[in-house]
Amino acid sequence: MRDIVTLACERCKNRNYTTTKNKRKTPDKLGFKKYCHFCMTHTLHKETK
Repeated sequence: MRDIVTLACERCKNRNYTTTKNKRKTPDKLGFKKYCHFCMTHTLHKETK
């Protein structure tokens, strides 16, 4: 039931993290504030395909 999704940085567009989500309970895209190693700062990371 849970699917693996990739999180990409909003600033530099690099795909840094993966996580799982339940598509029935959260059909919209996820967004977390995570540390980007390329930007060297905390930025918003959103779900990508």
